[in-house]
Amino acid sequence: MRRITLLSAALTFALAGPVVHAQQSQLPDIGSSAAELLTPVQQQRYGDMMLGQLRQYDYLLEDPLVDTWLDTLGSRLVANSDQPRQPFTFFMLRQRQINAFATLGGYVGVNVGLILAAEREDEVAAVMSHEIAHVTQHHVLRAVERAQRDQLPIMLAMLGAIVAAQSAGGNSSDDAAQAVIVSAMGLAQQRQIDYTRSNESEADRVGIRTLARSRYDTDAMSGFFGTLQARSRTNAANWYGETPDYLRTHPVTTTRISEAKDLANQLARAPASYVDTGGRSDNPMLPTGLQVGARLDSGGTGLFDLARERMRVLSADTPTEAVGEYERLARANKLSDAQRYGLAVARLRANQAAASARELGSLLENQPDHPWIILSLSEAEAQSGQSARALERLEALLQQNPDNRAVALVFARVLAERNTPEAGRRAQAMLRPLMGRATNDPAFQRVFARASEIAGDVVRAGEAHAEAAYLNGRPEQALVQLNTLKKRSDLDYYARARIESRIAAITPTVLELKRQGIRDEDLRRR
Repeated sequence: MRRITLLSAALTFALAGPVVHAQQSQLPDIGSSAAELLTPVQQQRYGDMMLGQLRQYDYLLEDPLVDTWLDTLGSRLVANSDQPRQPFTFFMLRQRQINAFATLGGYVGVNVGLILAAEREDEVAAVMSHEIAHVTQHHVLRAVERAQRDQLPIMLAMLGAIVAAQSAGGNSSDDAAQAVIVSAMGLAQQRQIDYTRSNESEADRVGIRTLARSRYDTDAMSGFFGTLQARSRTNAANWYGETPDYLRTHPVTTTRISEAKDLANQLARAPASYVDTGGRSDNPMLPTGLQVGARLDSGGTGLFDLARERMRVLSADTPTEAVGEYERLARANKLSDAQRYGLAVARLRANQAAASARELGSLLENQPDHPWIILSLSEAEAQSGQSARALERLEALLQQNPDNRAVALVFARVLAERNTPEAGRRAQAMLRPLMGRATNDPAFQRVFARASEIAGDVVRAGEAHAEAAYLNGRPEQALVQLNTLKKRSDLDYYARARIESRIAAITPTVLELKRQGIRDEDLRRR
């Protein structure tokens, strides 16, 4: 209890200033010095370190298929935002509270609880477009500017607060302390940017324009906000409290819902006379390039239903509990195909591979080309002793999707289970073309490390393990691994150059963390 209290106090102290001042932030003003507070590179570093810390405490839900869906949705919205060149990183948090937030550098986090609360993808897109607008309209950066103008960067303040509490006797394996750490970090991201009413109104307006450009239902924003407000009033918001966390940092009023609905109606009813000869609207209320005169069709990736059920499984405390959740749903109503897929995935994770394969095989008859079903079926077949059949399916799927990260990772994992040098080399060859896009992908690094190990490529395996450690919030551990690897006598010129370059890149981060008193607990105990 003492460790928990100290940790809470430390984080509260570090974030007290940001909370008070952020509430006073206004709309962007011409000539603001916000961009001088943190450069884009510094914001990127902050975001990367934040993700590393969240990974370290198992706060993120990272899955190749879920990541694909979220990135596809987010990229579509960003491409149609007011600043399509602004870099964004989207990530999923495994908590079932209803929440989402944006922070420095275009990092947007979405809780699983928000996905489970949504009935269609348009509603998730509405929340994400609102968060994207907070970034593109500089609400996030200006909030931090007012809070941190004469203080340490919030990144170091937060990390320093965590280590101060840990040094009082906690460690990363202490469940209670871990729970407080991750909860406090999530709260920090949200409360540092508590928005004013004008910020929220602007984000709604800009977000609805992004929805319209992206061919999503513009009524989804007001509709979903209204649903959250109603759930709050009936004390049935989520599993953990009366009010969705999202409403605490993004207050929803009847006026705000009405304004969002009115703007959506204006977009739907706008006359064709507003379109100039170039096909662009000259109405300042409408998004650039929007074709008007008819109601927009609802858009979508076509993956929402399966993605939601996959997240239901992956966010459950245990696979057995996930199976039980679907059994309760089945007692109330007949399961949909998406829910049957979720049940099959839950059974697969609960070591019921044969039952999972039967369910997935039945689903595949109705949707014979769906890659998500094929991937899960292949995993189930591999686990139930039908490796040859699984590899045949994966080979065909890879031919159809040669650059697909999810397909490559699942295929490589199935190959690795064969534990032969030939399978390892095949997995390495499959993954190498994707390495350029895997610099921030710990799942890829872990799979590539395992493939390299069984292929007998010790150096590549060591590099990948070090990279995975770095991405999981353990830069000091990564540095130790690389320095050990560097001492090998069998390194060729190119391997030594790669390792030395990575050591040079990681060292400043480790030195800065040490200067702040932050050390890797596992290394400290050696």
